[in-house]
Amino acid sequence: MQPIFYVGSSCGPGWFLTNRNEVVVRALRELIRHPEFRIGASDMASVAPGIAAWGLMTGVAMVKSGMSLIEVLLMGVLVFAGSSQLAAVPLIAAGAPMWVILATAFCVNLRFMVFSAHLRPYVMHQSLWRRMASGYVMADLSYVLFTRRFPHPATDPVVIKAQDAYWAGNCATGWFSWVGASLLGIALANFIPLSWGLGFAGILALLGIMCSLASTRLRVVSGGIAGAAAVATFALPFKLNILFAIAAAVAACLMLDKLPVTKPLPAKAAGTGDPV
Repeated sequence: MQPIFYVGSSCGPGWFLTNRNEVVVRALRELIRHPEFRIGASDMASVAPGIAAWGLMTGVAMVKSGMSLIEVLLMGVLVFAGSSQLAAVPLIAAGAPMWVILATAFCVNLRFMVFSAHLRPYVMHQSLWRRMASGYVMADLSYVLFTRRFPHPATDPVVIKAQDAYWAGNCATGWFSWVGASLLGIALANFIPLSWGLGFAGILALLGIMCSLASTRLRVVSGGIAGAAAVATFALPFKLNILFAIAAAVAACLMLDKLPVTKPLPAKAAGTGDPV
């Protein structure tokens, strides 16, 4: 008896997989050809040198920690999380328990829960796998650049497609910059001393983006509160000062936003001095 379905059948699983792959490829082509894809890639390219410098030093640090070549390569390609990598590498080198390493990486990356909650309305039209992929490639700079370009989630299908294309171009450029530089750092680890401190360039890139976003008094105040809170709680373990700084800034902004001083003044009627 012949099987009902076989690979290559017009109605079997082979056809389904082939058809699904064609749909995915077609969707990727549409994203890449969209003008916003190039804009997103260009915006990220402007800060890519800082990301690359940070990735380079992360690759060097992983090799000098004593990890095997396979472990270093897998972490360099699969783990797209610079802060948690730099936090976990010394613990791995010191032989810390696995739960300590995982807890440290989790705490360092808690800020992405805040980012994800903010971006949720932007991606709910996507499938689960696309949302998971978006979460994987999300970084601090990609989040900041995207929300600056699109402050509010779109409802129009044309703008939604533009947002998706910008996000794809932005994140793809950031991912390739980081992974490529990490692999280069792994290859040149014996020639680059950690004392060079090139990773500071990544911090400067973040600082430059932050300054460009300080366009209102409320944003300036929130940045100052976050910075002060991060410094004041620097001694907390697992880099929890980052989460504390985010929480302090969000709480302060919510309170300040309710004050009458922060509310916009009532508009005036055209041609008169009386408020509407």
